[in-house]
Amino acid sequence: MYTRGQDNRFRLPVQALTFTHPMTAKHIKAVAFDLDGTLVDSIPDLAAAANAMRAYLKLPALAELRIQQHVGDGIASLVHRAITDERDGQAEPALWERGFTFFVQYYRDHLNVHSRVYAGVLDALGLLRALQLPQVVITNKSERLAVPLLEELGMASSFSMILGGDSLPEKKPSALPLLHACQTLGIRPDELAMVGDSHNDVLAARAAGSLAVAVSYGYGDAASLEADHVVDSLVELYDLFKNT
Repeated sequence: MYTRGQDNRFRLPVQALTFTHPMTAKHIKAVAFDLDGTLVDSIPDLAAAANAMRAYLKLPALAELRIQQHVGDGIASLVHRAITDERDGQAEPALWERGFTFFVQYYRDHLNVHSRVYAGVLDALGLLRALQLPQVVITNKSERLAVPLLEELGMASSFSMILGGDSLPEKKPSALPLLHACQTLGIRPDELAMVGDSHNDVLAARAAGSLAVAVSYGYGDAASLEADHVVDSLVELYDLFKNT
């Protein structure tokens, strides 16, 4: 996994804790962010890679919005879904392997052609630094793709840790990545806020006992996520956490 100012030794996760007090934003000591749909709109480049893969496999192109609906559970799942065009689709293993190999290479070579950082993100990261809140990325995107994307966007140095979907034995909606981040940072799970745009983010926060914050502009329907807080811009996190 990518860490800055930390060693790379794997630590066994602390157990999720059950707290009797309601989840509030007033005791947060660190903030975890999802990547795609929260920090960065990467759908144009993901869709281009998916359709390049489909062309390689002699399949017709899919609409960008359709590919967006297949995003959220990591590259391996996206390749299955992009091949079958079904949310629960499973491509034949040999076909999937060909598609996966092509997709990863193509996407790695075209990570940041049309992707963009959402408005307010860079300002928000600076404001949270002013509050001395450590910031980490917890994404289901492969670490070998997430880290270079953030580096190319000039954002990687903002985060003390970047956990990809393949960094640990489990990914969101498992609590494991959040618990691992908490243990590395030396905080309790209820002192971490998980900020994202999908059910996976909220479910992981719930499983860990962390605060769940949803963004209204991402790929998911924020109204359906049942997060503790919903923000229209990450800049709003400053007011949410400034009295912690």
